[in-house]
Amino acid sequence: MRYWGFGAAALLLAACSQDTASTAQSADPVPAETVISGGTIYTGVETAPQVELVAVSDGRIVFAGSAEDGSGYIGETTRQIDLDGTVMFPGFTDAHAHLMGIGQRERSLNLEAVTSIADLQARLGAAAQDSEGLISGRGWIETHWPEARFPDRQDLDAVVSDRPVVLMRADGHAVVVNSAALEAAGISSQSEAPQGGEILRDADGEPTGMLIDTAMGPAMALVGEPDAGTQREMLELGAEVMASYGWTGVHDMSVGYDTVAMMTSLAGSDRFAIRNYVAANSENYDDVAAHLDAYSADSRVIVRAVKFYADGALGSRGAALLEPYSDAPESRGLMIAREEEAVSMMQAALRDGVQLAIHAIGDRGNRLILDWMETAFEAVPPDERAIADPRWRIEHAQIVNPQDLPRFAALGVIPSMQPSHAIGDLHFAPDRLGAERLHGAYAWQSMIDSGAIVAGGSDAPVERGEARIEFYASAVRQDLDGYSAEGWHREEAVSRQDALKMFTIWPAYASFREDELGTIEVGKLADFSVFDRDLMTVPDAELREARPVMTIVDGEVVWQAGD
Repeated sequence: MRYWGFGAAALLLAACSQDTASTAQSADPVPAETVISGGTIYTGVETAPQVELVAVSDGRIVFAGSAEDGSGYIGETTRQIDLDGTVMFPGFTDAHAHLMGIGQRERSLNLEAVTSIADLQARLGAAAQDSEGLISGRGWIETHWPEARFPDRQDLDAVVSDRPVVLMRADGHAVVVNSAALEAAGISSQSEAPQGGEILRDADGEPTGMLIDTAMGPAMALVGEPDAGTQREMLELGAEVMASYGWTGVHDMSVGYDTVAMMTSLAGSDRFAIRNYVAANSENYDDVAAHLDAYSADSRVIVRAVKFYADGALGSRGAALLEPYSDAPESRGLMIAREEEAVSMMQAALRDGVQLAIHAIGDRGNRLILDWMETAFEAVPPDERAIADPRWRIEHAQIVNPQDLPRFAALGVIPSMQPSHAIGDLHFAPDRLGAERLHGAYAWQSMIDSGAIVAGGSDAPVERGEARIEFYASAVRQDLDGYSAEGWHREEAVSRQDALKMFTIWPAYASFREDELGTIEVGKLADFSVFDRDLMTVPDAELREARPVMTIVDGEVVWQAGD
């Protein structure tokens, strides 16, 4: 049995070679189960970019073309969906999210909207009045706060001192805890941080309460795991929330393999609204490798990838940089992965057919992972691999040295990137990196120009997770107030056409399902995202106001506005 532990863990897809987005009406077509018309329908196929009517039977598209040619698919029992002037696209897929965390966010102390340390304290105080025992929450991010610093244990102690408090930063790579939590976790001035982690300390060497990356472990152990019933509820709720955000599927990252059965059971009882392509934790490698043949391409839940961490996050200064942080010259961040273990796993994955999805944010983290991948590819040539083109992914790829940008396409590595990180990080990344390193930051267009396939996602619950925000961020590269910092390289924004690919056909490719998903074509699965306005044509400012109105999976409406 193999075990690896890494901390918490020019493409033809631009258009199909054949025009299959439309099919000539047969002399006597069989009426379809569902027909959708009455609005603008984008197919994602360049040779037939729009159609008027789509017909669906048995969860698959049986016709996509003109209303006239498709009229024969309407029978007495056909359900007709009138788009009523709204706009339908191939199903949007979030190529990087954390489904359990999304559900948990809805059930726990949500700190997304906290505006200051004082606000954090007020919310903590209110939570303390309504609960007993340990208090946990997630979602705070200090980059907009007037105090311009991380919170610390003393801030929390002033509100709650008699029981542990564990509050996770939005990025999931840092927590702030109070003194009671430090004591319960056994963390003191004598404690040493583990590999890939950091315990922040004050001038006297005492822990401040801020724990970074792997140093979070003892504090998170206090929070513990929810029981199986609660996990099922959070998974179901997470899928519902993502459907309401306009997604028909997610690529679910850092998943414990024991929850896969829960997801499959929920899907089998029609309680799992969207598709889920799972990347399990590295310690579950053997489980993934042993069950690669257990899934068909149309399964609601598929597990064929493993995720591990190269480094930490930029906001908490855990991302591994080639040069020191501009606002913390003593630090170059944290490498969580070790070369020997990582390359060993990579070589095994090539032989076993396991896809790897590797978290790397800093330019040093990205360079080292690309180096290690190159080593593994040389050691295991295509004729020795289970899959000649393994479609490995680097998750985030946020800060990349310009010299390394072309290496993604050259190695066949997919940058899996989250546009909302750029419109959030623009408020602090210049301080962390300085102006020069922004040339390779969140470089979506440069990646595409080099020939790479960019799979777009949200990283929810780190970010809000709404499809319209990710589309807006990728195409406009401004925050939701219309602001973009000086030197933020708006030339890295992508065209609307490429933005659509980032959330449809390119995530399908990144999950080996381009024959099943990503475009509206006969024979493909009937997954569609419907919005209240045309994402391809509305002005930039209006684009950020777009809202989903309907989400359809397997031809069934799984969410509709107003329900």
